[in-house]
Amino acid sequence: MLELKHELKLDKSRDEKARMNFVSGLRAHVLNDMASGMRAVYDAEVEPGFRRAAGRAPANGPEVHKAIKPNEYFKFYSSLRVTAQDMVWQSVFPPLERNRTQLKDRAAKLSRRKKLGSLTLKEGFEVPRYVSAIDVHLMAGNYDGEYEAEDLAAGALYDNGLAVFSFGLMGQNLDDIGQSIAGFIRLKFPQLKPAKILDLGCTIGHNTGSWKDQFPQAEVHGIDVAAPCLRYAHARAQAQGRAIHFHQMNAEQLEFPDASFDVVFSSMFLHEVPKKGIEKIIAEAYRVLKPGGLMLHMELPPNGQLSPYEAFYLDWDSAYNNEPFYKPFRDLDPVSVCAKAGFKSKNFLQFVIPSVGWYGEKVWSEAATRPPEVDSDKTGRLTDGIMWYCFGAWK
Repeated sequence: MLELKHELKLDKSRDEKARMNFVSGLRAHVLNDMASGMRAVYDAEVEPGFRRAAGRAPANGPEVHKAIKPNEYFKFYSSLRVTAQDMVWQSVFPPLERNRTQLKDRAAKLSRRKKLGSLTLKEGFEVPRYVSAIDVHLMAGNYDGEYEAEDLAAGALYDNGLAVFSFGLMGQNLDDIGQSIAGFIRLKFPQLKPAKILDLGCTIGHNTGSWKDQFPQAEVHGIDVAAPCLRYAHARAQAQGRAIHFHQMNAEQLEFPDASFDVVFSSMFLHEVPKKGIEKIIAEAYRVLKPGGLMLHMELPPNGQLSPYEAFYLDWDSAYNNEPFYKPFRDLDPVSVCAKAGFKSKNFLQFVIPSVGWYGEKVWSEAATRPPEVDSDKTGRLTDGIMWYCFGAWK
């Protein structure tokens, strides 16, 4: 399990660390070894059986899902994966509960000690029901759960849970997505010199900070609807010496002027929003971008660009991990979504970017000269050798 490096990390007992390491190892086993086993079972048994019955191979992810669902290996895989997901959060609860007061004290001291960036919360802010009514990816209380004054426990739960969940693939600061993509954009487009950058649905700011690292001259903003995550994000940025401005704001109704940002970014955000909300968010991104600005979303690759099996595999979360908007988002055509918001189709772009932490800087930087290969068993899958997918457009 990755040990967080900043001052807000939870103090854990030896037993608690051992429990987290066990859960992290279990997740790695399920998503690497068992996932490979399930693919072998599909190739050897499920796909041939479907072909014999239908006279053809499965045409899409739902057909693969229907065919494999009765299979005992799939049932075992799914049961163990759901159990491991719940165990991620359960492993964090004991040290989190014990550290709640200390965590708030540390955050307060950081705010007094360093005056970097800002935090703007709104009294009476209405959190969208698609956030407040769902414990997405089985995280109890979701991002917005508040249980005391100045609560930031949801942020700590997410930060520490993600460290267990990702079994090292997110990097020491859990920012491999941000560092891989922001650094890639800096190399790929050296003419881009952003003065202002906006991160939508920033959660705890773990990827927001990467844009400040890669473009230190830029003014960086992060927005989210969840106050406890934003409190934690601000303290986390303070601890890491990053000047970032955090705002409680709905990405469907941005409170920034027209043409005010050079880059609008999000990571693993759109798939947690209903289709109507996604369309509004993309339209708002277009509105607040300056002419010549770049919109970029790190997400799971679209189903239309994947083989039936890979589409089924990535859609597993929508069926079993309490993420109801996951598959509907991935069924969308990103070119059409961007065009509907006002972006010209010729300005659309997408990339598959190797994880800089996994592959190293040489392979990662060389990817800037290669065309994307979306349909891969590494693209978007939390597995050894992961590659990050992103799409967007120039305004």
